[in-house]
Amino acid sequence: MLLLYILGIRAYNLLILIFSPFNTKAKLFINGRKNLFKHIKERVDATKKHVWFHFASLGEFEQGRPVLEKLKALHPSKKIVVTFFSPSGYEIRKNYPLADVFYLPIDTADHAKRFLDLINPEMAIFTKYEFWHFYFKELKDRGIPLYVISGIFRQNQAFFKWYGNFYRNILKSVTYFFVQNEESKMLLNSIGLNNVTINGDTRFDRVYENAQLPRQLAEIEKFIGNSSTLICGSTWPEDEKLLSFLPEKYPEWKFIIAPHEIGSSHIQDIERLFPGAIKFSDLHSPFSGSESKVLIINNIGMLSSLYQYGKVAYIGGGFGAGIHNTLEAVAFGLPVIFGPKYDKFQEAKDLIAIGAAKSIISADELIGAFEHFKTNKKASTEAKKYVLSKKGATEMILKKINF
Repeated sequence: MLLLYILGIRAYNLLILIFSPFNTKAKLFINGRKNLFKHIKERVDATKKHVWFHFASLGEFEQGRPVLEKLKALHPSKKIVVTFFSPSGYEIRKNYPLADVFYLPIDTADHAKRFLDLINPEMAIFTKYEFWHFYFKELKDRGIPLYVISGIFRQNQAFFKWYGNFYRNILKSVTYFFVQNEESKMLLNSIGLNNVTINGDTRFDRVYENAQLPRQLAEIEKFIGNSSTLICGSTWPEDEKLLSFLPEKYPEWKFIIAPHEIGSSHIQDIERLFPGAIKFSDLHSPFSGSESKVLIINNIGMLSSLYQYGKVAYIGGGFGAGIHNTLEAVAFGLPVIFGPKYDKFQEAKDLIAIGAAKSIISADELIGAFEHFKTNKKASTEAKKYVLSKKGATEMILKKINF
């Protein structure tokens, strides 16, 4: 199985290399790892101990960020190294001021040894998932504590299958698991791993903090005026096609669309779907956009602050691999609407159960959900209460980890 793992890693890297001339993310993935060890050596003092945080992508960074920032506040002298697997995380947070930020070198035995030699970690903290054989083994062999925070496990994962012994052994390198729910704890217990507690999801701490002191956006306030607004976050083409029915039906509302991909061709597609829409970048021009009903956000990093201006939120991704972050919207008291692919997200199930969310599969269902939520104060109250009831995971984790 180890040989298959090694071949799989090499094949993945080769495929990324092949596609890199034609795909922006693949190109960033490859170029970002060129001379990587040289860059790490130049920036990191290997004579000093570091806390290593690894995140798969941007979503996991925002999830683990409360732990990182609380740790830094409690121990200002601690040196922190952050790694990302995905360009969508690294490219957004590469200048994060509290840490030295790098791509994670591909998981090989040599890379794991060289990387740990360079960053000299006193501990490693992985958020939610990504379980790398050689990195985990090297950490264990060196006696370096390894923690998984906001972990979540499902029965269909390889760890819990009859053929999963290789993957179970990867998990045995983890010093302690902080998981989100009872199912994850029971699954780990079922394979003999009892070094686990249920601490919830640190995302609740992050979104709660964000909702208390959101960044004010004067251009957005000017665009909205006194209109009620639907905020559409992390949308994909399938979402946008459904949403295009709403502006004509609800002319008294305004609509802000923050697509997941902001390439020029996708933005043009959205403009065709929403005639008369204005891009955020054009709000700075003499044309204020005050007569437009639809605003397209053609930048990255604004979405978490946009929700403060909404009455209802639509969260994209539910017609693809799965919905994006619902909690950023819910923390501001926005009931949320999303597509059918939400089964991997416990918070989505919870929100539906308490009446603060609806899943839809058609334009008619979208209109029905929007009608239900646009004046529903109870849904807004339940949304806020839900986030408040779930926060606190960060404090529990930091009390358990020995610094």
